[in-house]
Amino acid sequence: MPTLDWIGKDKVINHHMDVPYRVLDPQYEYGDADGNMIIHGDNLSALKSLLPQYEGKIRCIYIDPPYNTGNEGWVYNDNVNDPRIRKWLGEVVGSEGEDLSRHDKWLCMMYPRLKLLHKLLAEDGVIFISIDDNELFNLKIICDEIFGANCFVARLTWQNNYTIRNDSKGIPYDTDNILVYSKLPKWNSNRLERTAEMDARYVNYDNDILPYKVTPIHAPSASTHRGMVYAIQHPITGDLMYPPKGRCWKDGQDKLLATLCEWAPYELKVIDDASIREDICGGEVSNDIPAIMLACDLDTARKIATERYNTTPWPKYFFLSKGKGSIQSKTYLDQNKGKVVSTLWKYDEVGTNVEATNEQKILLSGTGGFDTPKPTRLIERVIKIATDKDSIVLDSFAGSGTTAHAVLNMNKQDGGNRKFILIEMMDYADSITAERVKRVIDGYGDGKKAVEGTGGGFTFYELGEMLLDGEYLNENVPLDKIRSYVYFTETKQAVTDKADEPYFLGEYFDTAYYFYYDKNEVTTLDREFLHTVKTTAQSYVIYADRCILSDEELEKFHITFKKIPRDITRM
Repeated sequence: MPTLDWIGKDKVINHHMDVPYRVLDPQYEYGDADGNMIIHGDNLSALKSLLPQYEGKIRCIYIDPPYNTGNEGWVYNDNVNDPRIRKWLGEVVGSEGEDLSRHDKWLCMMYPRLKLLHKLLAEDGVIFISIDDNELFNLKIICDEIFGANCFVARLTWQNNYTIRNDSKGIPYDTDNILVYSKLPKWNSNRLERTAEMDARYVNYDNDILPYKVTPIHAPSASTHRGMVYAIQHPITGDLMYPPKGRCWKDGQDKLLATLCEWAPYELKVIDDASIREDICGGEVSNDIPAIMLACDLDTARKIATERYNTTPWPKYFFLSKGKGSIQSKTYLDQNKGKVVSTLWKYDEVGTNVEATNEQKILLSGTGGFDTPKPTRLIERVIKIATDKDSIVLDSFAGSGTTAHAVLNMNKQDGGNRKFILIEMMDYADSITAERVKRVIDGYGDGKKAVEGTGGGFTFYELGEMLLDGEYLNENVPLDKIRSYVYFTETKQAVTDKADEPYFLGEYFDTAYYFYYDKNEVTTLDREFLHTVKTTAQSYVIYADRCILSDEELEKFHITFKKIPRDITRM
């Protein structure tokens, strides 16, 4: 598979593994938080901090990263010249970072973040990435590398504008791109709601119990299904009907015979029509394929079939033109079978940049805003096709908080319990991102433009202390955060607390895990500690500051000793 190389790639390709793990420090709760999170801080560190609780659990990720247009007039700098990113490039890539082109800088910024997003994505999860043409093809190549080319789902085209200025130069843009990748190959989206236009294609000519669509009973591939090419005698006209050239009957002959017998008596009969069938199939056919022929004289068949036509509803296969036309099939309307998602997302279905700007003016009046926000309807479409009612949705370039707005709207519409996690690096994470979400929860606007609140809530976090400070365990980190981290690195599971075993972390695949730690004193794995172990397991992993048990004793009791902090895994 082709890969993309750029200046600095060797420094960032595995950088996600070197990012120090920082705990999340809750600042306040708003409303009924119920697991919803808004995190202020560098999204690289924040994504790493989510791993112990959320690795492999995020069903849907939507991100709207900087497009790298070179435009510096936005609320956030779009050409990756933000001082924080430049500082990070200097520290990670080194002095050569000063010489990188803006495309190299953008790729250095995106690569490790995409690696962590891939880790967080659930097996049935999918990521949507908004991007314009500046970095589209670079992004496609690195996503093929990180997610796998076989996990590429689609390049969506969003019609983000419906008017073109008459003084536009060249070929003006009125669309944007959304790249879609799944965690595993062959991901299928949820279907969209049926539309009135779709339902209008269904008819009911004969008072059937459900509307239906009139569909032909033939299908392609006559050359490979020559046994399904034969004559059917019409019960009223007596004409011999064949599938069109290159096509064959789509149902088995036994099924067709049984249905046609509802119109008149029929039988299977070999007739001399090989030349006609060979023309349809484009090659030699067998002479012993029977036709479906009337089993009575035509006058009798015509009388029976006409009487059947006047008796409704008709069978599944019926004849057009008052019973004298071609044979057709009923495909009944299934209200549960929604609209298939296509790659073209039209402005009237998901909104435009203008709609998003107008929405933002009402929502964020007095707080500032963004020049190119995304409409809430666009993100609602993403959520509809990629989540169920209990999914977790992550946006690590949160901006004004449109993703949380969309999640709250969807929950209100269908009674769902989806959770959102937003990450925003800039200082407006509280004043704009969180503020918008508060207004959505409580309701906003006035008069005719008033919008009822969705309810819900969130917890606002700052990035906290590093868990491991160089070679040492940071004793300022709360013990529950340390325990969660250690157990996650061992098992990818959540800690199991036991009141009578304070050092017990949990049991996983017949191995019990203990973290014997006290920041005020040195802990020792000895026989005295073993007497406090109450969980029976086939083997044990025990962390402590030191161990005085002999190798023979460790082997006897099936214990693996791990020294704090030396043996704590760095994610």
